[in-house]
Amino acid sequence: MESEIAVQDKQVGNENDPLNGPGERADSDVSQHLRMLEALLFAATEPVDEATLQGRLPDGVEIADLLDRLTDEYKNRGITLTCVAGRWAFRTAPDLSFLMERERKETRRLSRAAIETLAIIAYHQPATRAEIEGIRSVAVSKGTIDLLMELGWVRLRGRRRTPGQPVTYGTTDDFLSHFGLASVQDLPGLEELKGAGLLDARLPPGFAIPLPTEASEEENRSLVDENGDEINQEAPEFHVDFLEDSEDIG
Repeated sequence: MESEIAVQDKQVGNENDPLNGPGERADSDVSQHLRMLEALLFAATEPVDEATLQGRLPDGVEIADLLDRLTDEYKNRGITLTCVAGRWAFRTAPDLSFLMERERKETRRLSRAAIETLAIIAYHQPATRAEIEGIRSVAVSKGTIDLLMELGWVRLRGRRRTPGQPVTYGTTDDFLSHFGLASVQDLPGLEELKGAGLLDARLPPGFAIPLPTEASEEENRSLVDENGDEINQEAPEFHVDFLEDSEDIG
């Protein structure tokens, strides 16, 4: 009988223990709700809006307050809780993004049109788009020249002092470096191309390959910038933005 009374007294004492009051139970609920929210965001394959998160949590949960708390907990971690366009997701901390970078070399095969265009520019520089098309006998797409410029092998040389002032193109130092040339004068000539089997032996009479050289003085005088000023061809930096509309480059 005495032991039963002792047990009952102990149980009553636990119920009245201030450590088990409403405040502790509320904190416990918040911690559990934070764990649930964290699990939902971690498992999501894409950012989640607040309404969706609210629907997965118990009734009465203040989702905005929980998101603020969780954001604060992760603010100095390697992963942060971020709101993007009204949706929430875990993201790598911005200052650690460099850890995710990986360099990869990718081999790119040039199209026949790009190879022909590059060869024409190399041997006939400075050459306009119309001159390139005249030699190839087909139109040159804007993408072909853009690709060669993106590779760093072709640059804008200036504008021809002719009606319309067409843009001219030439090769770059990167072009020479890639192909192991000291200068454009080292490009192979007719006999070298024949010897390498790159030209048909039955060439038409009078067929010739221009001797690649830097622009002559006459050509230099015929090149102007958009203001009509003559261009110094020795200034390789003349390929910065000097066109009003890039679509005109073609």
